[in-house]
Amino acid sequence: MIISKTPLRMSFAGGGSDFADYYRQKSGCVIGTTINKYVYIAVNKRFTDHIRVGYSKSEYVMNVEDIEHNLVREALKLVGVTKGIEVVYMSDMLPAHEGSGLGASSAILVGTLHALHAYKGEFVSAETLAREACQIEIDILGHPIGKQDQYAAAFGGMNYFQFNADETVLVEPVIFKREVKEELNKNLLLFYTGINSRSDVVLVEQKENIEKNRLILDKMVALTHDLKRFLIEGDLRTFGEILHTGWELKQKLATKVTNPIIDSYYAAAKEAGAIGGKILGSGGGGFLLLYCEPKNQERVRAALSTLKETPFSFESEGSRIIYVH
Repeated sequence: MIISKTPLRMSFAGGGSDFADYYRQKSGCVIGTTINKYVYIAVNKRFTDHIRVGYSKSEYVMNVEDIEHNLVREALKLVGVTKGIEVVYMSDMLPAHEGSGLGASSAILVGTLHALHAYKGEFVSAETLAREACQIEIDILGHPIGKQDQYAAAFGGMNYFQFNADETVLVEPVIFKREVKEELNKNLLLFYTGINSRSDVVLVEQKENIEKNRLILDKMVALTHDLKRFLIEGDLRTFGEILHTGWELKQKLATKVTNPIIDSYYAAAKEAGAIGGKILGSGGGGFLLLYCEPKNQERVRAALSTLKETPFSFESEGSRIIYVH
């Protein structure tokens, strides 16, 4: 049996510039971090040639092509394991189809690829895992998504990602003082809105609008450079203000990025003392991230008392194998 552990992620700035339609003309940039919430994938050899896939439902098939779970099916095909195996996954947070905004589907795919390679006795780099995950989600399945989630899950940590026209990706850790990182973690609050978003609906429109929104995306990319600089300088209040600016820009990318309910939550948080924030992922629901100094956090919690708060901390490692037997 092999078990992989792959972190979920949150993006701070630049989301949307990781689409090929954008970065093939001008490099896209994203800053984000992985967090201590994980997807676990277990793979085990079966006595028979059947394949079993276990998640919110259980599939039991003879032919790999008959697997309904498209991520697991394509991972098995790419790695070359097509019979006699069991693949089961679970997560600390919401399953991928719930639209959490934490990059769950890519974490599931990266973790599955990692576990399957290990099952075959193959060592693979984070770059290979990310590249294979992008190949499956974007090229094979045609999902309307960018590359940041796959690279975040594979590499882990707080990183500056640059997506280049030649399809290469620069992964540069954001290095800043430990005490600043600890303060930043304390000043970030995460709340579940209770709204299950359909990221594909939002992202299809966002992808279609890239050319029209190119100047907006240019501004969002510029924010990543500002964010990186202010993290290094330890100016966290400006970090919060940049989150707010980025959220205002992001709402212009597609019509369903936000809605009146989300707007009311964000306005209440701002009125209670939050400096900035954003809906994670494509938008429309899932998790609301807020930057708020400790002196105002209880007021923000009171203003959002109907929402479930989710404490978290930054994770420095990407996908890894935690059990081999």
